[in-house]
Amino acid sequence: MTKVPDFEGLAMFAKVAEERSYAAAARAMGVSVATVSRGVSRLEDRLGARLFNRTSRRLALTDVGAALAARASQLYAEAEAVEDAARELSSRPRGTVRLAVPMSFGVRWVAPLLPAFLRAYPEITVDLHLSDAVVDLIGDGFDAALRIAVLPDSSLVARQLCPIARHIVAAPAYIARYGRPRHPGELAAHHCLGYAYRARQDVWRLINTEGVEVAVTPTGPLRVTNSEALLPTVLEGLAIAELPEFLAAEYLADGRLVDLLDGWSLPLGGLYLMTPTTRARPAKVEALADFFVETLSRPAWRSPPRR
Repeated sequence: MTKVPDFEGLAMFAKVAEERSYAAAARAMGVSVATVSRGVSRLEDRLGARLFNRTSRRLALTDVGAALAARASQLYAEAEAVEDAARELSSRPRGTVRLAVPMSFGVRWVAPLLPAFLRAYPEITVDLHLSDAVVDLIGDGFDAALRIAVLPDSSLVARQLCPIARHIVAAPAYIARYGRPRHPGELAAHHCLGYAYRARQDVWRLINTEGVEVAVTPTGPLRVTNSEALLPTVLEGLAIAELPEFLAAEYLADGRLVDLLDGWSLPLGGLYLMTPTTRARPAKVEALADFFVETLSRPAWRSPPRR
């Protein structure tokens, strides 16, 4: 197998050849003279040939050194250009941001915000991936994700944008037909719709003001992979469902849905901005993160329009 070229040695040789001085090359590269000397000596050993003839007062290229100098200088210049381009790309908000967002939340609350973001950053393209399935940010090559969870994935960097409550709800027609449950234990006798992508398993864990917790496994005629798909069945008065506030708020406000189980609540979740790392995060990701902090920290669903 071919060895990896000694790019560092070639760069140091190119700079010494340009400056005709180890000391001047070291100053230009911001390293010690000893480091430059070791780099050039390592390259000479690798090539099996001397690159410089050294005297106490003069440094001159050998024939091999002269033949190599131009190509090494070109390689050095190209490497600098690559670094400059990468540095500009990372410091200037431009390029494609691959963003993963839950389906209903993305359609209802993220997509309407994107025109303002795209106007503010015309050199950024957003690749919006909508799915309730939890994606592997690193493995699938995403730059960021918005996640709604009680606790975020600790292997990623998470910033909570806002809390998100969840509600156990039913339509007035359901209550009129089947009665209103007052205790979580009564839900076993009711039609309760399920959600396939709940973390760990599809269980409703409710806690009262005294700290008593009751776990309920929903059983009913429908189980979905997207929370919004529960709405038609619930609004028709056929079942009870658990809905996040960003879906339930407008229906609770106008009375089409009723919040059940007074005195009991589900664990408070949050909307999190997830990124693989905060270290050297590209400017395009920083721009999107700042935008979401500004626009989603005061969620519009807290004051839903009345119909």
